[in-house]
Amino acid sequence: MKPPSRISAILQAVFVTFLWSTSWVFIKLGLRGDLPPITFAGLRYMIAFLCLVPVVIWNPGHRAALRRITGREWLQLTLLGIVFYSLAQGAQYVSLAYLPAVVVNLLLNLCPVLVGIIAIFTLRESPTPLQWVGIGLATLGTGLFFLPFTLPSAAWIGLAVAVLAMAANSVGTLQGRHANRDLSLSPVLITSISMGIGASLMLASGLIFEGLGKPTGLDWGYIIWMAVVNTAFAFTLWNHTMRTLTAIESSILNSLMMPQIAVLAVIFLGEELTIKEIVALVLVGLGVLAVQLKGTARQKEKVAAAIPLETGHDDLSGD
Repeated sequence: MKPPSRISAILQAVFVTFLWSTSWVFIKLGLRGDLPPITFAGLRYMIAFLCLVPVVIWNPGHRAALRRITGREWLQLTLLGIVFYSLAQGAQYVSLAYLPAVVVNLLLNLCPVLVGIIAIFTLRESPTPLQWVGIGLATLGTGLFFLPFTLPSAAWIGLAVAVLAMAANSVGTLQGRHANRDLSLSPVLITSISMGIGASLMLASGLIFEGLGKPTGLDWGYIIWMAVVNTAFAFTLWNHTMRTLTAIESSILNSLMMPQIAVLAVIFLGEELTIKEIVALVLVGLGVLAVQLKGTARQKEKVAAAIPLETGHDDLSGD
């Protein structure tokens, strides 16, 4: 397939960020019904995985690559699936059951900041001065958003799980970088295999500990739409845009999710934002953007990436 033109790629990427942003609304609406959060997430990603299976099976190159995967590579992909899907996505759904979408969105958008700090010790990637400024802005914005720090007792559970989701997303991002850098596998294979493993564990855990619940026809509509359109289709389209856009351009466009989620939460979920919280979100957004600006040398890189999974954080691209 011919790579899209620059304008077309940008428009397509913006459309994908919008699709991912709407997922937060669908998740909250589903959780307001009788959908158990982990089962909800497991069903969504399992259906998305099943949609990607034909893409792998019908491609001779993918089939050949599957046969060459070593035991060590299977272990690496399994750990990626457990952390980036089972833990990160499962925790995100659980946190959304307790907290407003805007709050969870804010915390998960801190992932690039945490990834930047962890990368200092694990990948020996020292932040640039601009990235340190970004870390400071994001920290300031987060403090401004939550101060004075008063939360209902039940919200503390959601906050703890949201922090777990942020940590798992950050570690999963670093795992994804290692996988895309060290494994001789395409992004489609890396994502499909890790998603299948993570979704299977998540769905099994949800059914065992939560049960299926009593999903309505509308609930199944949320699940299938997010699996087919917001995950499988959006993932494919996002990777198509990466044939034209650079790594930094993709990261910047992905950052558009933060304001989109905030606006959608206010319009469709009835959540409210004060002037202080809006200023805090702007500071965090600017900080995250600064962290993702990795210099002109890396701006020239193309992304061989996996899906950012609607968190607004850095993708699974190899650096």
